[in-house]
Amino acid sequence: MAKPLIIVESPTKAKTIKKFLPARYVVKASVGHVRDLPKSTLGVDVTNGFSPRYLTIKGKGDIIKELKAAAKSASDVYLATDPDREGEAIAWHLAELLKLPDPKRIELHEITKDAALAALKDPHPIDMPRVNAQQARRILDRLVGYKISPLLWAKVRGGLSAGRVQSVAVRLIVDREREIRAFIPREYWTITAQLASDGSAIVFPADLHQIDGEKAEITNAEQANAIMKALEGAPFSVASVKTRETRRNAAAPFTTSTLQQEASRKLKFRVRKTMQIAQALYEGVDLGGSEGTQGLITYMRTDSTRIADSARDAARDYVVGRFGEDHYGGGRTFKIKEGAQDAHEAIRPTSVFRTPESLAGILKRDELRLYQLIWERFVASQMAPAVFDQTTVDIKATDRFTFRATGSVLKFAGYTAVYEEGTDDAPPADGAPSQAKGAKARPILPKLNEGEQLDVKSIDPKQHFTEPPPRFTEATLVRALEENGIGRPSTYSAIVETIQARGYVEQLERRFHPTEIGESVNDLLAEHFPDIVDLKFTASMESRLDELAEQGGDWDATAKVLAAFYTDFEKELAEAERKLPKFEQRDEPTDEVCVTCGRPMVIKTGRFGRFMSCTGYPECKTTKPILKDTGVKCPKDGGMIAERKSRKGRTFYGCANYPACDFVSWDRVAPEPCAVCGDYVVEKPKRGGTVTYVCHTDKTHATGLGKPEDADEVDAEAELETV
Repeated sequence: MAKPLIIVESPTKAKTIKKFLPARYVVKASVGHVRDLPKSTLGVDVTNGFSPRYLTIKGKGDIIKELKAAAKSASDVYLATDPDREGEAIAWHLAELLKLPDPKRIELHEITKDAALAALKDPHPIDMPRVNAQQARRILDRLVGYKISPLLWAKVRGGLSAGRVQSVAVRLIVDREREIRAFIPREYWTITAQLASDGSAIVFPADLHQIDGEKAEITNAEQANAIMKALEGAPFSVASVKTRETRRNAAAPFTTSTLQQEASRKLKFRVRKTMQIAQALYEGVDLGGSEGTQGLITYMRTDSTRIADSARDAARDYVVGRFGEDHYGGGRTFKIKEGAQDAHEAIRPTSVFRTPESLAGILKRDELRLYQLIWERFVASQMAPAVFDQTTVDIKATDRFTFRATGSVLKFAGYTAVYEEGTDDAPPADGAPSQAKGAKARPILPKLNEGEQLDVKSIDPKQHFTEPPPRFTEATLVRALEENGIGRPSTYSAIVETIQARGYVEQLERRFHPTEIGESVNDLLAEHFPDIVDLKFTASMESRLDELAEQGGDWDATAKVLAAFYTDFEKELAEAERKLPKFEQRDEPTDEVCVTCGRPMVIKTGRFGRFMSCTGYPECKTTKPILKDTGVKCPKDGGMIAERKSRKGRTFYGCANYPACDFVSWDRVAPEPCAVCGDYVVEKPKRGGTVTYVCHTDKTHATGLGKPEDADEVDAEAELETV
């Protein structure tokens, strides 16, 4: 008897769904995309409506053969690829490739039995406007990448690329670096008194706030010393005490962007690692017992803060039962930001009653940490505000000087009983000192009364200098991209990885620095292709593509958007090919000397990245790799294991103390030793982006499946701008 067939993208998702659906359903995985533009040619007919030419992805032959056989004998075919534009496009490619006469599209916003059964009852046709919008993005990326990249190869060096979104990300980093270089520090001083109330053991700080009724601005040591002299022996008394109640609301549930930012702040996860772990939580984890395999969170690529009524009701029941009625926030909803697609809910647990504590011992350490972050953020979003008594005390020292002390006392914990949001560095405004919201804890103040005399324990002047805006971290770069309308939730991870893989930027102490080649390529693009690196132009293009998806645009409408872009782009390309000079890259000096001839060594950039070379080349051909620390200790001598490149460009891992220590491994060494025998564990990548952790002594000691932070993405999102 013919059975209905469900096709998903991921083998893990297929296993999860198969376990809780009735046996009559057959579930297969496409393992990501099945068709794409050719790699060797442009693959877009710019003279014929920008028609794309798709080829079957190399290596997918067996999978496609299996899917065709299953579809041929199926009673119905349900396409359950991811519920976003990329997933919609994969569903369409599957329908075209398998020649499905009546494909049924279903969307699984969470991988649970109830969600799957509900989706199967309400299938719908493939959303072609959504597919066209995805194809338009893919074609734009291809046009930019395949037209500009050869120019960069000819004029700068091989292996470079330009991208519709990656180039804007590089520009943000370059512009910030130049702000920092141009910044001129301004000196300023603060004067802080340490004071105590009579009979109280509490000593509290108060900062000089006003001088002669005007804001205190002390710009040099002479002014500070004069004030200190005027304050010698001066009595300090309380001039006014003002207390007011303040409330602070919880943040909205996570979107893709805010999850990436918070995981970076609190867990120190890279953006890519966050998305890989979130994907695993979405696709399903075997919980054992009666629950079996369940998806633990809703779909993790979203820009919406909307939550389902059923999830809000469940959160109410949990909060009231756990903390009491007074801690419930009354069913909070959150304003959807302008431009958000709102196609999915926010990222939340599929069951609020599945607490992080209940999953301890089931999830791996990092999975549990990310799940806890998502769970706490969602629960807190439905809780009452935190209530504080905020006290401001003005203190007079002679008639000229006013000091100010502020303090907050938590009256009602509200949502802070569960969660508080992390903070980033905030760029200083107008050269003022940088201070992130909430970064400085307010002191506890004793009970003070107007007119009360205070004991002066000390008065301390301190010199400061204003600071430039901070360099971007992965979290703040994602935030900047989102705020400027650059890219979409599905692309943030790929953007961050691509600009590093191309050598345009590098991370030092978790902050982005542009490389020389990155600045040069940025300047080249800004001069000859201004639209490509213009934030407003890129954001407006994103908006136009969103409108195509939302307003039901057909391919003719899509082609018009592409043609409008390509007309000017083609002219700029021809002009750049004619005028662009060849770039001469300068070697970067180092403090190291050649072990062969004693000459200085410099840093050069080749097709496999940066390396050290003797300045005596070609007479002396000595080279030395630049080691990338993995943060893992060598199991042989305790040194650090570094990521290195072989002569053929293959990555391997070896002790940084080589040649004194000859430890080497083709596989990345895991940070934790084998729990069984104590030997080192290596990561063995598998198809689908997963990895098995295998003990070096005995493979039967495998520690399970997971995704390392630099595992290859399965879908084509990561390839969008890596031409």
